[in-house]
Amino acid sequence: MDWIEISITTNTQGADIVSEALMRAGSKGTQIIDRADVPDPSKPSGYWELIDPKLIEQMPEEVVVKAWFMDPEQIAPLAEAVAQLPALAGFDLGGLAISSNEVVEKDWAEYWKRFYKPFRIGTSLVVRPTWEEYQAEAGDVVIDLDPGLAFGTGTHETTALCAELIETYYAGGTVLDVGTGSGILAIAAAKLGAEDVLAIDIDPLAVRTAQENVDKNGLGERVTVRLGDLLEGAIGLYEFAVANILAEVIIILSDPLRQALKAGGIFVCSGIIRDREEDVRRALLGHGYESIDTRRRGGGGARGVERGAA
Repeated sequence: MDWIEISITTNTQGADIVSEALMRAGSKGTQIIDRADVPDPSKPSGYWELIDPKLIEQMPEEVVVKAWFMDPEQIAPLAEAVAQLPALAGFDLGGLAISSNEVVEKDWAEYWKRFYKPFRIGTSLVVRPTWEEYQAEAGDVVIDLDPGLAFGTGTHETTALCAELIETYYAGGTVLDVGTGSGILAIAAAKLGAEDVLAIDIDPLAVRTAQENVDKNGLGERVTVRLGDLLEGAIGLYEFAVANILAEVIIILSDPLRQALKAGGIFVCSGIIRDREEDVRRALLGHGYESIDTRRRGGGGARGVERGAA
């Protein structure tokens, strides 16, 4: 299968905004290439990656956001949409130069593997690409992952913060992962003790990838992956829900997800750029959620944890 690869130059604070714009335009996945995301080996911290220095040298000087489209008609409106982003964001987003390339699915997957190495998110979660070796340390909770063409590697700030908040707030019970992508958040919940997880997505490719990753982690009896509409697929009562998707979709889902949550259940939502944060907050509060935590990372990213009212 041939894909159209779009590359847009930006800066660190604009990366999430450009990524969301591309997803909104119909991209099947995005990748942010930013030297700032590679930890300084001279300054050890809880966030680290094992990466060949030669590969760092190959990374572009500017921040680049890549996206993949199947429909050529989705490409034409991109230039105008991207040109409007600085005014919407209210700050400099870098060059915003656009280029395109045709790639096949196999080439795309191999490109990922050059830069995708084991890394830690939160206190105990470690994401290990299935083709990489990793010697687990005491207390590590290792997630084996092959993202393929699905969104959700863990390196994206929105995914990483969601995983951290699951680690912080999950205290047991059933879990719903809306827009599961690669399945990373559903797997994280199961690895942290969830016995009953439903992971849903409207993209057949994502569902296939998520199921493969669930199986790789030996969680087939605890995580159910389902293809379905995000509104119609959430059936039942859940103690915990997570949605790492666009702000507009979070707003639409705020009421049906509130109905799906048990009283006092927790909803972790992500993928919210700065200029939509207040819109999302109002929608959630208007449907009876109580804000218990908000975290931000990057120029436009925001993270909210909401507890359903009793």
